[in-house]
Amino acid sequence: MNKIKMLYEGKGKKLYSTEKKGILIAEFKDDLTAFNAEKKGSESGKGELNCKISSFLFEMLEKKGFKTHYIKRIDSQNILCKQVKIIPIEVVTRNVATGSLTKRLGIKEGTILPFALVEFYYKDDALGDPIINDDHCKLLGIIQNCEELDFLRSQAKQINSVLKDFFDSKNLKLIDFKLEFGRDTEGNIVLADEISPDSCRFWDKDTNEKLDKDRFRQDLGNLKLAYQEVLNRIMA
Repeated sequence: MNKIKMLYEGKGKKLYSTEKKGILIAEFKDDLTAFNAEKKGSESGKGELNCKISSFLFEMLEKKGFKTHYIKRIDSQNILCKQVKIIPIEVVTRNVATGSLTKRLGIKEGTILPFALVEFYYKDDALGDPIINDDHCKLLGIIQNCEELDFLRSQAKQINSVLKDFFDSKNLKLIDFKLEFGRDTEGNIVLADEISPDSCRFWDKDTNEKLDKDRFRQDLGNLKLAYQEVLNRIMA
């Protein structure tokens, strides 16, 4: 399967058409962005690590019965995936307070939440990806019916349950993470995009060391080493 034409370039990936209709190649980039792309950078080898981590996690979730766009990993930096129409909602699930949650609600960073909190954000860079509720989704026409929002919440909570237990077994805390979903050619909603330290927050279970993109956001350094550590642990 070969790259024919670049169809889309996002912050972390490029999407290419292939010889087969409806099948794309996603290339993971070394680029880094934060704060709605106000901060930019690059880390050689980051794309390869995210590709391997995402591939492993997509394969694990597929085995657990979750439908995804993932087909297979082609090489160190590219995966084969089904073409989907992305639903412009970032589905964020939080287990521990940090980041924007602490700023908005004043909850002390590191506070373990009494339940998994699922939030929706409107995927629009020009607007700064604002937080939205069910009525906003209906008003914007980005869902077909309320049952779709219930499905997104349910999927996020179920995926969180699987991933949280898995990472706990690898001595990692799953603090929070962002999921994106899309509609396939038959209209089914499937998990898409990626699951990596770019889209998740991981803390070491013993030391609370941050092993994710917060190392870039907060100028902590050693980002590639942190991503490599995540890969090493999940593959162990």
